[in-house]
Amino acid sequence: MSEDTVSGTQRALALLKVLGAGSPQGMRLTDIASVSGMSQPSAHRALKVLMAEGFVEQVDASRKYRLALDFFVLAARAAHAGGLRSMARPALLRLASTLSDSVFLLVRNGFDAVCLDRVEGPFPIRTFTGDIGGKVPLGIGQGSLAILSFLPEEERETVIRFNIPRLLDRGGFDEVGLRMQIQNVRKIGFASLNTGLIPGMAGVGIPILDPEGRAVAALSIGTLSERLEGDRLPLVVELLRKEAEGIGRQLNPFDPTLRYPTRSLGMEAT
Repeated sequence: MSEDTVSGTQRALALLKVLGAGSPQGMRLTDIASVSGMSQPSAHRALKVLMAEGFVEQVDASRKYRLALDFFVLAARAAHAGGLRSMARPALLRLASTLSDSVFLLVRNGFDAVCLDRVEGPFPIRTFTGDIGGKVPLGIGQGSLAILSFLPEEERETVIRFNIPRLLDRGGFDEVGLRMQIQNVRKIGFASLNTGLIPGMAGVGIPILDPEGRAVAALSIGTLSERLEGDRLPLVVELLRKEAEGIGRQLNPFDPTLRYPTRSLGMEAT
């Protein structure tokens, strides 16, 4: 493949990302070029290639460009082949078998974390999310806190401001306490909670990061407090981290589960 071909491919992929992050109503060529850092002629040539392949279209009666139906069909097929829930299921089974604890897959849904899947361990436990489909405000519980801690700063601040009254209503941290917890989670890379909110229960949460380092989901365990004492905690953390990193490497950015988790559970988002 020639250098010109490679650079042309790179330009086309860059424009797909720009259009994917832009308005559904489309973007003008000047804005596309500005955001992508390309000259207008280069951006226009790349757009013409993408239009010829059916991935981009020009909005009727305007000079705006947007992603076309063929692009979303391709993305949907890819997401169906590797949805987060089915992708993560083997990791949950391995962890539950190895640790003999209940393991959870949580995914962000706006200001909440939704339990997308769980595998029961032998010990009876109580959890914040409850069964599959249960949700809690981001910041409550170890998996939810892991997600919140590794959001981009601006998003994290928005969630904190919105959720503080909700956390107080649930008996969670006040704002100072929450920020201290977030700071600690970002420092050590995981959330380990034994707050007494659920007596006798404790857990560990590890964020699942997308290629840009942003948390989109989390793996966590819920167990009896005594089972996370001493030398067991670092071993649990390491096992969870390895599985979370493996899932993160396989993430499909077009998986609708990452944006609309309740749809994969047959629920309507609220």
